[in-house]
Amino acid sequence: MKTLTTAEQKVFQADASIQENSAVAQELKKEFPIFEQYPELIYVDNGATSQKPRSVLEAEQGLYTLACANVHRAIYSLGERATGLYEDARKTLAAFIGASPDEIVFTRGTTEAINLVAHSFGETLSAGDEIILTEMEHHANLVPWQQLAGRKGIMLKFIPIQDDGTLDMEALPRLLGKRTRLVAVTMVSNVLGTKNPVETIIAQAHGAGVPVLLDAAQAIPIEPLNVRTLDADFIALSGHKMYGPFGIGILFGKRQWLEALPPFMGGGDMISEVHLEGFTPNEIPYKFEAGTPPIAQAVGFAEAARWITRIGHGALGRYESGLAQILMSEIANIPGLRILGSQPGYPEGTRAGIVAITLDGVHAHDLAAYLDRYHITVRAGHHCAHPLAQRLGVVSSARFSFGAYNTLDDVFTIAEILRKAQKEL
Repeated sequence: MKTLTTAEQKVFQADASIQENSAVAQELKKEFPIFEQYPELIYVDNGATSQKPRSVLEAEQGLYTLACANVHRAIYSLGERATGLYEDARKTLAAFIGASPDEIVFTRGTTEAINLVAHSFGETLSAGDEIILTEMEHHANLVPWQQLAGRKGIMLKFIPIQDDGTLDMEALPRLLGKRTRLVAVTMVSNVLGTKNPVETIIAQAHGAGVPVLLDAAQAIPIEPLNVRTLDADFIALSGHKMYGPFGIGILFGKRQWLEALPPFMGGGDMISEVHLEGFTPNEIPYKFEAGTPPIAQAVGFAEAARWITRIGHGALGRYESGLAQILMSEIANIPGLRILGSQPGYPEGTRAGIVAITLDGVHAHDLAAYLDRYHITVRAGHHCAHPLAQRLGVVSSARFSFGAYNTLDDVFTIAEILRKAQKEL
C-alpha cells in the first residue's frame, strides 16, 4: 500500500486500491462528531440518511448565530446578510449539478420535490394520459402519481424488473405511446442498489417527445451529476442523504418547464402581487417557494456539496460499490442468506454501495436488533418500496448502505456477525 501524502489522506482517489481508500475513510471519520460520541458505531444506514461532518453542522449553526433573520423581505443588514447566504447557497448547489440558479427550487426533500411536479405538471394532464414509472420506485416516486391518477384519471404504466434487479429495457419502447406525458424513474434503487441506464431512458423518452423526471436521492451522494449532460427535465434530490441537513432538498427543472407550470403552494414569497380578485406569481424559482424557506438548512446543504466535492465525489461512489462487492462475496455462502438483486461479480458501475439481504427463518427486524447489539446499524423492512418487495417475494429485508466513513474493517465485522446470526437466531 502506498503512503498517502498529507493532501491525499482525506481525499478518495479514483486510481487507489480499496485498501488505500479505506484508510481515507478512516481519516474522514474523524470529521464526524457522532463517532466521537459512539466510537464503536458501524453506521451502514446511509441509504436512509448520512451522518453530518463538523463543517456542515458549523455552517448551519453559523446562520442561526450570525445571520438569524428571514430572507427577501428585511430592509436591514441582518436580513440582507441572511438573504445573501441563502442565495449564495442556491448558487453553490446550482453549480454543484451544472444548473442555473433560477432552475433550483428549494424543497423539504426529494419527496416534496416530486409532489411539486405531480401537482404542478399534473395540472396540465387529462384523463387517459399516461405516466411511465418502474417496479422499483420508492413510494415517494409512486404514491404522488397514484394520487394524481385518482384525481385526474390518468394511467400508470411500469417498466418491469428482471430477476437480477435490473430494468427490462426492452419494455420501454413498447410502453411509450401517443398518450405518454412523463417518464419518472429512480437513478439508483434504494433497495437493490441497481444503477439504472437513465441516459438511455432519457434518450428514448425524448425521442418520443416525452419529458423525464429523475429521482436522484440515492444517486447524488455517490456520483457527480450534470443536468446539462444528463438532459433530464426534472431532477429531485435531498440534502440529508449526502451529508447535509434534514428538511432540505432540491427540485431542478428546466427553465421552460418552471416558467410554464403553475405554482404548487400559495402564500409568502411565491407571489409578485396579490389583490382580492387574484394574484400574480413571482418569477422562477420563487413562485415555487411559498412561505419561509429552509434558510439554515440551505446553507448547510451548500457546505455539504462543497465537502463531498472536496473528498472526491466520483471516487467515493466507486469505493462504496467496492465495499458492497466485498461484503457480498463474504456473505454469499452463508446458509439461508439471500442477496437481493445482482450477485457478487456484478459489472463495475452497475451497482451502488447498497446490499439488501434476507435470512431464512429470521425476520429482518430481529436481524437488525441482533446486529444492533454489535453496534451495527441497518435498515430493516420494506424500505418504502412495497411493490418491489412483493415482486421479489419478500416481506422485508435488512439493508446495508455504505458511506464515506465506512471501512474494510466494517465490512469484515458485518460479515462475521452475520455468520454468528445465522447460527444463533
